[in-house]
Amino acid sequence: MLDGVMLLWFVLTAAALLFVAVDIRTTPESPVLKWGFVLVTAYTGVVGAFLYVLGCREPLPGLHERYVAARWRQTLGSTMHCVAGDGVGILAGAVLSSVVGLTGLVEVVVEYILGFAFGWTIFQALFMRDTAGGSYLRALRSTFVPELLSMNLLMTGMVPTVMALKSRIPAAADPATPSFWFVMSMGLLVGFTLSYPMNWWLVAYHLKHGMMTVRPAAAAAGAHAGMDAAPHAAMSMGTGQPPWPPIPVMTLLSFLALALGVAIAFLLRAT
Repeated sequence: MLDGVMLLWFVLTAAALLFVAVDIRTTPESPVLKWGFVLVTAYTGVVGAFLYVLGCREPLPGLHERYVAARWRQTLGSTMHCVAGDGVGILAGAVLSSVVGLTGLVEVVVEYILGFAFGWTIFQALFMRDTAGGSYLRALRSTFVPELLSMNLLMTGMVPTVMALKSRIPAAADPATPSFWFVMSMGLLVGFTLSYPMNWWLVAYHLKHGMMTVRPAAAAAGAHAGMDAAPHAAMSMGTGQPPWPPIPVMTLLSFLALALGVAIAFLLRAT
């Protein structure tokens, strides 16, 4: 039964990935978010393709700016960007842990460190440095807290999901088996869902960017549209209304959520 479910999952994922990879080439979105949707579709299969069509794909020529301006679509772009980048590091950490023989809390720590490091330094700061005036160091500073909060909620959902499934699917511990990748996909899907509300808060207070529009004629000048404010303003920590709850409170809540997720994971593994 499970083998049949996994086979169907991977077949549908391959079809969805092919569709998104080809179709998104004509979507006037920023390159990093295009890659983000491709990666998220690779992680989440038809769910990722559905989110791309519903949240980013231009419905009619010239409408992308207005289409992606909706807050829920802006938040979708923010969440997708987080999960795409963090997911690469998390998967690398999971494979490395399996090869080296790391398990339990140590494995979680390795996945967290690699996921956060790749998501923050590469997918956020490096690829989005133009929104910070072209300065990589300034981009690192402005994206650290948003990436941290989003990552904490992503792992809150992913850790218990993966541990629970691995405890019931022994083959899922081996990266050479389809079960491993199926379980990691389920974990990233749940993590995506739980990190969405945090990204809503981050986008609402202009602490994190959402969807953007980059048209060929404006791309050379670095023009981005389709947001309530320019991307530079959207990623500026001090822009607009002061966040509520305050950033320190949200940071504490995100770590409490992460601790709860890890605790649930070990409880599920023990049962």
